[in-house]
Amino acid sequence: MGKQWIYLGFVGVTAMILLACNQNRSSKIDYDTPKKGTIFISVDETFKPVISEQIKVYQSSNPEAHIMATYKSEADCFRDLQKDSTRMVIVARGLTEEESAFFKSSIQFKPQWDALAFDAVAAIVNITSADSVFTLQQLKKLLTDTLPGKQVVVDGTNATSTVRYLLDTLLHGASFGKNVRAANGSKAVIDYITQNPGAIGFVGSSWVGSDQDPEQVADSKKIRLALLECKSCESNTFAKPSQANISDGKYPLARPLYYILKENTSGLGFGFVNFMSLERGQLIFRRAYLAPGKMFFGIRKVV
Repeated sequence: MGKQWIYLGFVGVTAMILLACNQNRSSKIDYDTPKKGTIFISVDETFKPVISEQIKVYQSSNPEAHIMATYKSEADCFRDLQKDSTRMVIVARGLTEEESAFFKSSIQFKPQWDALAFDAVAAIVNITSADSVFTLQQLKKLLTDTLPGKQVVVDGTNATSTVRYLLDTLLHGASFGKNVRAANGSKAVIDYITQNPGAIGFVGSSWVGSDQDPEQVADSKKIRLALLECKSCESNTFAKPSQANISDGKYPLARPLYYILKENTSGLGFGFVNFMSLERGQLIFRRAYLAPGKMFFGIRKVV
């Protein structure tokens, strides 16, 4: 009789141990896959229209995938990349050697990064403005004017990619002039231009020009895209920020759109990057009037 109780006690203890092990297994993290899970990403605000559309289409095709995007300045995106909670950023530059070394040291591997598409820093003016054609020298003078003059509006302080691009590409390290003011994001730049006929603004090209976005169609009746001097063309040639002019190098203020992915497994971040790199994602960039960086959609002659 005593042996039976000992046996039953042993069986009971074993069952409890197995139950505890199963509970521990069930409480473990359910790792994401390319089509399932939840990840947090940070996106440069200048790319919000096109990336929000990419996420919308990807999630509609993969209902169990949840990409939680926040839109902010380029500097804030890179700060987020150092946090464990942020898997990926979408910005206007890649990693420097110092940044790659930092991640190699801190997370034991280098994040993947590459260009997905190319957009333009569009110069916009009011629809009634008499000035809509500019040389690069004229833009530089406008951006560095030491006297109050034509108002120039950018999408924030020196933390944004558009501001950094203008400082690096046009001003080569010089400071903005007294007539340059910072708006609270790209939409605020557009709104300022619609209300101030004498001003010029700078925004990412995915914010303007789309004939499929009702808000951008409404804005197009109040603003126009300025033509900028083409350095690779014949003299006295000016170009607008179109896909063809970005691809051909005719529009002078073009820049890549990069992803930086902090993932060394085939997770949801990899799945989303793969989607944006292949035909459907590249067509979304094309429809947003960016130049696709991974695929060519030119017109082929039939013989």
